[in-house]
Amino acid sequence: MRAIVVDPAAPGSLRLDTAPEPAPAAGQLLLDVRHFSLNRGEVAAAGGRPAGAVHGYDAAGVVARAAADGTGPAVGARVVAFGPGAWAERMAVATTAVAEVPEGVGLAEAAALPMAGLTALRTVRSRSVLGRRVLVTGASGGVGRYAVRLAALGGAEVIASVGSPARGEGLEALGADRVVVGLDGVDAPLDLVIDTVGGPQLVAAWDLLAPGGELRTVGAASGEPATFAPASLFSLGPPKVMSTFGDVSEPGPDLATLLRFVAAGRLSPEVGWRGSWEAVAEAAEALLARRIVGKAVLEVATD
Repeated sequence: MRAIVVDPAAPGSLRLDTAPEPAPAAGQLLLDVRHFSLNRGEVAAAGGRPAGAVHGYDAAGVVARAAADGTGPAVGARVVAFGPGAWAERMAVATTAVAEVPEGVGLAEAAALPMAGLTALRTVRSRSVLGRRVLVTGASGGVGRYAVRLAALGGAEVIASVGSPARGEGLEALGADRVVVGLDGVDAPLDLVIDTVGGPQLVAAWDLLAPGGELRTVGAASGEPATFAPASLFSLGPPKVMSTFGDVSEPGPDLATLLRFVAAGRLSPEVGWRGSWEAVAEAAEALLARRIVGKAVLEVATD
C-alpha cells in the first residue's frame, strides 16, 4: 500500500512511498483511510522517528474489515480514528479508538478532530471553567482553536494569546472574549492556563495564575526552555498547580463527544489547509512556518 513514511532526507522528513499492509489484532479494525490531518508537533518530530515508519495519528475513513473479536463498528461504517500509522491507505486501529461519524459531518472535517480535539477537550474538562478566567496560549493552532471554543462553551471568560494580530483572526467568533499578542495587557488572576507555547511565555503565565489555579502544559511550540527564578514557584494560599497533559487513552467516547458537538453546530472542525496527500511536503512546510491557522487535512488518493 502507499503511505506517508519518514525520510530524514526529504522535505519535512516525510514522503509518499510504499509500506507493508497493516495486520489488525483481534481488537482492531481495518480502516480504508480517506482523509488524515497533520499536527504541527508530529510533523516537527518526524525526523526523529525510524526511516520508513508510517507516520501520523489522525484519520477518517470507512471500515474495510471489522474487528475479529466482534467489537466496534461494522464493515462500511464511516469512522474517525486515533492511532499510529494513520497516514496511509489503510490502518489497523483499536475499536476503543474510533467513533462513527454522524450523517452531515464530512470525513475531511472529522479527520481534523482527534489529537488536537482530544487534547483540548480533556484539558478544558479537567476542571470547572464556568465563570472562570481561562488563558489559551498559541490559540491560533490546532489545539488552541479547539480549546478556545470548548472553554467558551463551558462558560469561561476566554483570553486567547497569539503570536501576531493576523493569527488572531476568527478567534472572537469562536468565543474568545479577548485576543492578545503574547501576554500584552493580560492581568492576574487567571484560573486556568492552557499553554501550547512553553518557554518564557509559560513562566510569565505562571506569574499571572491565581492561588488555587492551574497551568496545563500541552505543547512547547516555542522550542525555548522555561527558566523560573528562585522561589518563583512558591506562593501563599491555596496551592497553584503546573502539570503536563497528554492523556489520549481510550479516546473513542471523547471522539464521539466531539463529533456530536460538530453535528450540532457547536464546534467547527478547524481546517486551515486542504489538499492531496501528494502535497504532504508543502503542507508540512506550511505548518512548520506557521502559515496555517488550525489543521491541515489531506485527502488519500487511491488508484
